[in-house]
Amino acid sequence: MKVSWKEEWKALAALTAAFLICFHLPVGQPRFNNAVLEALRLVKWYAQEHVLLCLVPAFFIAGAIGVFISQQSVMKYLGAGADKVLAYGVASMSGSVLAVCSCTVLPLFGGIYRMGAGLGPACAFLYSGPAINVLAIVLTARVLGLELGIARAMGAVLFSIVVGLLMHVIYRKEEFEKLKSQAGAPETEVKRPLWQNTAFFAVMILILVFANWGKPAQDSGLWFYIYSAKWLLSALCGLALAGILICWLKLPFLKVTLAAAAVSALALLFPKQPLVPFTAASIGLAFVTSTDEGESGEWFSQSWAFAKQIMPLLLWGVLVAGLLLGRPGGEGIIPSEWVSKAVGGNSLSANLFASVAGAFMYFATLTEVPILEGLIRNGMGKGPALALLLAGPALSLPSMLVIRSIMGTQKTIVFVLLVVAMATISGLLFGAL
Repeated sequence: MKVSWKEEWKALAALTAAFLICFHLPVGQPRFNNAVLEALRLVKWYAQEHVLLCLVPAFFIAGAIGVFISQQSVMKYLGAGADKVLAYGVASMSGSVLAVCSCTVLPLFGGIYRMGAGLGPACAFLYSGPAINVLAIVLTARVLGLELGIARAMGAVLFSIVVGLLMHVIYRKEEFEKLKSQAGAPETEVKRPLWQNTAFFAVMILILVFANWGKPAQDSGLWFYIYSAKWLLSALCGLALAGILICWLKLPFLKVTLAAAAVSALALLFPKQPLVPFTAASIGLAFVTSTDEGESGEWFSQSWAFAKQIMPLLLWGVLVAGLLLGRPGGEGIIPSEWVSKAVGGNSLSANLFASVAGAFMYFATLTEVPILEGLIRNGMGKGPALALLLAGPALSLPSMLVIRSIMGTQKTIVFVLLVVAMATISGLLFGAL
């Protein structure tokens, strides 16, 4: 067999780089040791707070998109040939309703993209999910000022549409070819009425939303009452889902009832540990769907495929992000004072740095506000603050790794560059006002 020296040189270069990194590891230096601990703390926190409550429901929803929603429906509302006002309106509104972080939206993005959604609407959805977050925008206005809150809301809505349109224009030839190939796709059989599918997805989305409902700043008002009853509301939605599994998806009554009974028993035994029954419910849903030979079994297979593809990349990305940038209140390899100094004023470099730093940092939902509050107190300009708010929640190093696995390296780079460029321009304009 003929040896490809080009490939062998690549392998040699990779091995040499890995060796040099290992050889020169600054083990024992306080900053490096602390950065390693911060990375491990961040990935532990991510596993505790996001995997079970955010990603597992998202995987099931993404798998359900591939099984229970027809390709024709996705193409009608989000396809490359769909009405632009309808497509981008649906994409931005759908993302904003979810109010999830940049990692949780990824399985849902992958689901609609693989089912035939156009690149533009899919990217609009990808941006809008974490960025157009009503709770985050309200918190921004309350903590950082009404001016910045309004600018974030307007910028995020505009961003989701403009980024999507630009992705469509840049890859219009590819989108046209995709549209031609979709034109000959056979009609899929509709197994249940639209209202049943709508109710099915609404229940799963409500479980995702209620389970992740954060505590508001004030102990009063509608948001706080929903927070106080979040687990009760999640449980009621879970019971509704169990009924749907039996009545509409025709799963065995005994299996679903036994799983629901086990979850209810654990909820009574561990009233102050809601993760226990929630985990049991996830395992129960996986069991009753994976043992079915029909469409429910296919639903589990699709969900599991998303989990295998996305989870390792996310955990690895969170670990690297923690090593480089640390956690809120913790130091990574890159000193936080470097960030504070680089984002002072409203210059082009300050706005660009804020956009790039925000794009690579990992922000859990709502955590960007207290981080920015501290940076503003240390001299961060209002332009870079907006730039970070527009680039940060929508992107992160972990999400970039996953986006690349879904739509390829080139499209991922273009998407990231568009977000960073638009965030920088928006910051410059806002800072000049």
